[in-house]
Amino acid sequence: MPVRMTRLLSVALISAGLSTVALAAATQSLTWRGDVVTANGVVKGMAKAWQSSGHGNVLMQPFNTASGLDAVAGGSADIAGSARPSSGSAVDGGLTFTPVAWDGLVLITSPSNPVSSLTLQQVHDIYYGKITNWKEVGGNDAPMDVFAVASPGDGVEYSLRKLLFGRGSQPVAAPRLYVNTTQLEQSVMLDPRSFGVTTLSSVAGNSKIKMLRIDGTAPTVSSVASGTYPLFFPLYLVTNPSSPNAAAAKEFVDFTQSPKGESVLRSHSLVPYDAGSTLIAMDASRRSRILAEVGAHASAEPTQMAAAPSARSAVSPASLAAASRAAIAARANTPSLSDVNGAVVAAPEPTSLKGVHGDALTVSDAASRGSSFAKVTADVYVSYAKSSVAKVSTQGPGKAAEALSKKAESRKIASSAKAPTRTYRVAAGETLYSIARKHGVDVAQIRSWNHLKDNTVRTGQVLRIEAR
Repeated sequence: MPVRMTRLLSVALISAGLSTVALAAATQSLTWRGDVVTANGVVKGMAKAWQSSGHGNVLMQPFNTASGLDAVAGGSADIAGSARPSSGSAVDGGLTFTPVAWDGLVLITSPSNPVSSLTLQQVHDIYYGKITNWKEVGGNDAPMDVFAVASPGDGVEYSLRKLLFGRGSQPVAAPRLYVNTTQLEQSVMLDPRSFGVTTLSSVAGNSKIKMLRIDGTAPTVSSVASGTYPLFFPLYLVTNPSSPNAAAAKEFVDFTQSPKGESVLRSHSLVPYDAGSTLIAMDASRRSRILAEVGAHASAEPTQMAAAPSARSAVSPASLAAASRAAIAARANTPSLSDVNGAVVAAPEPTSLKGVHGDALTVSDAASRGSSFAKVTADVYVSYAKSSVAKVSTQGPGKAAEALSKKAESRKIASSAKAPTRTYRVAAGETLYSIARKHGVDVAQIRSWNHLKDNTVRTGQVLRIEAR
């Protein structure tokens, strides 16, 4: 074969090889996990546009914000969807939060409810437990069924509470909790006394759900874009710079701001983030105005306090109890917090704060709800990698010391007899995060007991669950 022909053939083969590599890179698959709002409003349509543009497919795993952040931080997902910014926790610290769209937080009820508009003060007082009957806001004489999603597991709840209370993890007087806004919306459709929060992108055009006006302003794409509707907030895509697929993940995030990406966002009642320069400029003043109107003030998040480097030498049951009392005191902008109880699960002092993550649940005693704070109880679980945890609690005025003594004694008795190990079979749609919450344990513990390398589980898999 002539030398020239050999060289040309070699160049052709090399070029073909490089093209194959480039094609493989361009069609790389990505895994996305996060809240259902970002899944339906941003990622579902964006993934189709992304793939039709010659890129790879996107595997979607919608659940809630916390599960997505955990997955991206742990390496089992490439991109997370988040309806809140970084909380400053150890899990969030190494991740990149990129705002991609503006959405509206909307208060919802049944279409049969005659109430059509609420003031910000009324919304604040409903969640705070001061308003408990629809007649207090011009409706029927019927108790309010306040629904919520556990925060900060859900970014929608976190963002609303941040606006109304100055703290995303603020406990609220909501007797019924859901794992995500989809389940909450389904319950609202069936209950004429219901009240809850979701997003404009989730329920726009849904005739089975009534969106309430705020101070007379209806939540619409145009009122969100102009800032006249006050409860606007960003949606984020979250990536891990140290991930093997970091470059492809960033390319997907950048695609959301392309003309094709912006078209997808607008088709789902969202405002592209870069098109909301007015909202960016007015965000800080808007937050201050809302807090001033409802009589609240901004305060630090528990997850931020737990993750602060200066707290390393102070992480102990006693110091966390003091932190819980301080957090309660910080919320005392009204005289009706005497019935608030707080419980904190604390870990032994770690040598570092790597792997710290927080989870907050809120419940209330519906039978005792009145003009007080409805005796809200807030449980905060803080875990350090695979460490076991010991529980301490703080209570309001009264018999706090006696209650602590009795609880400590009961735990001592309970710990003397080790509970038997259980097994659990993974059901369809479940994640390691939801299974851990169901059994009252940590994700890290389940991984340790079952020798799991990451947070991935499959339907039908049998897991070992030990008692705390």
